[in-house]
Amino acid sequence: MFLPTLSFSTKSDLFIHQRVIQRRQSSLPFLFHSPPATIVDILNRGYGGYNTRWALFLLHHLFPLDAPTPPVAATIFFGANDAALLGRTSERQHVPLEEYKENLRKMIQHFKKCSPSMLVLLITPPPIDEAGRFEYARSQYGDKAMQLPERTNEVSGEYAKQCVELAKELGLPSVNLWSKMQETEGWQRKFLSDGLHLTPEGNAIVYQEVVKVFNETSLSATKMPSDVPHHSKIDGKAPEKAFQLQCSAI
Repeated sequence: MFLPTLSFSTKSDLFIHQRVIQRRQSSLPFLFHSPPATIVDILNRGYGGYNTRWALFLLHHLFPLDAPTPPVAATIFFGANDAALLGRTSERQHVPLEEYKENLRKMIQHFKKCSPSMLVLLITPPPIDEAGRFEYARSQYGDKAMQLPERTNEVSGEYAKQCVELAKELGLPSVNLWSKMQETEGWQRKFLSDGLHLTPEGNAIVYQEVVKVFNETSLSATKMPSDVPHHSKIDGKAPEKAFQLQCSAI
């Protein structure tokens, strides 16, 4: 049977995360559809610039409680926009730290109402390269560029800490992207394209860490059943036999 999984973020590549993953350079849609493409249906829901407060308005609309087939797993990836600083150029996206944590809790509660057995995975915001943000701003706006950072790595780390703590409190898995990326020398350029948004290499880290969690559960691609026969099982002269054996509705 096809097992629907869900990514909820602030960008259409991954729903429950902010616009950290940019469509024009993201490898995530490809990565998340390989290798389990014939095993699961992956729903990507994301909106550029969104924070957890705004995403809550969409939650019941996008994921109704009476959905006939709720996802078996969901990833929640928010925090980079929530962590925007007050009094700076992106302050309208700011969500206070405690509210951010409670908004994540509300999302989790909703998904668990959709399906108590659903695996919910929290992903922290990534680190911030403040120098990279300044450089990007100057390249785009010249002398009109921001003079003070609209995000800092220290504050983003505080949001990442709350995300991880909530996961531990609720007994859920988490990916500490903020810490993981900073383990690599030169992470600022390797994983971030403009000090905030992920490069293809940054996207690959997200993929690797998510798959690692899935592989520790029954959601491992090698453990999941497939609705369709593997190509090696299809007889070129009588292909219907393989489909009759595995796909009773055909």
